[in-house]
Amino acid sequence: MRFSDVVPFLPRAIALTTATGLAAALALSAPARVTADNDGRGRGCSESTLRGDYGFSIDGQILAGPKAGLLRGVAMTHFDGDGGLSQVDFATINGIPTGTDWRPGTGTYEINADCTGKAQISFTDGSPTLKLRLVVADRGDQIRTIVEGNATGSFGVRVR
Repeated sequence: MRFSDVVPFLPRAIALTTATGLAAALALSAPARVTADNDGRGRGCSESTLRGDYGFSIDGQILAGPKAGLLRGVAMTHFDGDGGLSQVDFATINGIPTGTDWRPGTGTYEINADCTGKAQISFTDGSPTLKLRLVVADRGDQIRTIVEGNATGSFGVRVR
């Protein structure tokens, strides 16, 4: 094979070799196991990741039923680190308060090792039980939730 026959393919061969080398370097430099850790040591999340008080902002829309409309609210939730929770919340629908005072509730939560989970909250005023899906972030300092069955979500931050 003559050099002039190889030259047209040289740029493509260099690019392919560079890309292969870069991919190999990235693969070898990546950690062996990637987890959503809560302690910096790769142990993942659990119920004990959530311990203490969290302030939540609640935003969404109730699409059907007697209380349909734009929902805004705040909540203070206490997680016991063992799967139990208590909460008070105050909400408005279309700017009108849904109650006269803070609404208390209690419930349970489960956190998976990948920092996803679910919770259930029952209230003393006869409101339907809330079923939530959640994601724990920032080593347990933040929680994002959605309510199953409506277009409502919340963002919570650990209170210091």
